Amino acid sequence: MATASAAIYETLPPARTGITFKHENGLTERRRLPESIAPGVAILDYNGDGRMDLFFVNSKGTHALYRNDGNLKFTDVTKKAGIEGRDFGLGVTTCDYNNDGAPDLFITAYGRNTLYKNNRNGTFQDVTREAGLDQKGLWTAAVFFDVDNDGAEDLFVGHFVDYDPASEPSCMYGGRYHYCHPLSYAPFPSTLYRNNGAGKFTDISETSGIASHKGKAFGAVATDVNNDGLLDLFVANDSVANFLFINKGGGKFDEVGLEAGVAYSADGNPRSGMGVDAADYNGDGLQDLFVANFNRERFSIYRNRGQLVFSDEAGPTGIGNLTQMYSGWGVRFFDVDHDGDNDLIVCNSHPDDQIEKLSSTLKFREPILLLENNGGKFTLINSRAGDAFQKDWPARGLAVGDLDNDGMPDIVIGNTGEAPLLLHHTEANAGNWVGLDLKPRVAGTVIRWSAGGIVRTRLLNAGGSYLSADDPRILLGLGSAKSADWIEAQWPGGEARRLPALAPRSYHRIER
Repeated sequence: MATASAAIYETLPPARTGITFKHENGLTERRRLPESIAPGVAILDYNGDGRMDLFFVNSKGTHALYRNDGNLKFTDVTKKAGIEGRDFGLGVTTCDYNNDGAPDLFITAYGRNTLYKNNRNGTFQDVTREAGLDQKGLWTAAVFFDVDNDGAEDLFVGHFVDYDPASEPSCMYGGRYHYCHPLSYAPFPSTLYRNNGAGKFTDISETSGIASHKGKAFGAVATDVNNDGLLDLFVANDSVANFLFINKGGGKFDEVGLEAGVAYSADGNPRSGMGVDAADYNGDGLQDLFVANFNRERFSIYRNRGQLVFSDEAGPTGIGNLTQMYSGWGVRFFDVDHDGDNDLIVCNSHPDDQIEKLSSTLKFREPILLLENNGGKFTLINSRAGDAFQKDWPARGLAVGDLDNDGMPDIVIGNTGEAPLLLHHTEANAGNWVGLDLKPRVAGTVIRWSAGGIVRTRLLNAGGSYLSADDPRILLGLGSAKSADWIEAQWPGGEARRLPALAPRSYHRIER
């Protein structure tokens, strides 16, 4: 636990990191919808050297891949890596679609998405067409997860609204254009692809049941909400009901958002869901769901009551009062102080960069919120989080990872139309930890560990946050314990494996 005077995060300036990337959102006077959505960011080890590299999505310009050279120094290797980009970039996720152990990149866009195969030599190859993923649209969240437990990562790609710039609605106030609310656009179905192996995907949206539900997808996370060993899919929609797709096996899903209590607000209205995540925030062994909503809607933290029933605990947890006036995007459950439970970070910004001309109570730039979990209730700890938490940002995507291998969770945030924000965790008073580098890292894997006699469980999910991808390694908080009593890993469909004694304050590669 930090002392009152300790700053948890320091802001890393470009002069220190060497990162000079700036997002170009293609801002026009007309204020066209895609301009307000991006960018996402990704943390990955693209070259297998044990250091986490960074990928930044650009919308009108070139994407950027930065190699981590150690000591928080990065080198731009975009051109050398062969990443050119196309169309209007929005988000990014990492995957291993061909099971070769190297992280590949998938970039969502207004236009066509791009799948970059990692050639394992520092370069990437655009394999979108041969993979069968070359489809036009307004694509947002992308989640790679194994739908049918056949060992290959399938792909869900969230689609936002039915959008055509030729028929863009006019939202003009006070003699100037503003971004239109999503209610001005019709919903559109998302897409689910089955990974056939050999680098090929087949669209199974119709047969799976995904295509039967038109939405306005922004965030999505794959998790197991009913502990049946199959990964379900939660999708946050903007201005229409959220979707909870329950995996029935065999590539089939049932949508149960309404029955489960996660589709609407308590008074029966759809909200404007953007970023999402899933975790067991109260330690009862069930995956709970979080949605960052629009201002005046409060963010949602859905407690899993079992039997596919959820209750929005925004009030009792303190989340509601803390988020009432913000519009949330990137969000992640993570253990900021290594005490073993799930804390929370969420970055915010109003979608309309000119909102202050229309409202005296709302701002375009908004603060990042760092929330500490205290027995299932959340407390704002911005006052000791660092200088970045005292300022406002035009934030969108957010990713969590360890950029200097010190075991502390750093933060990377993509700002729309501006440079990204890198936050380095410097808290010396955090608890003990042990790091796991699972090979392969498979969503649906269950990690159990005991520290100081307290047993905790973590389910590895896929997707989440907003248009972004985290460090794939796992940090287990041990609190004041000097080491873990024991650690178990259970990959999907396999026996639980008790790991040998693992030294604390270091990472360990674990093979299945």
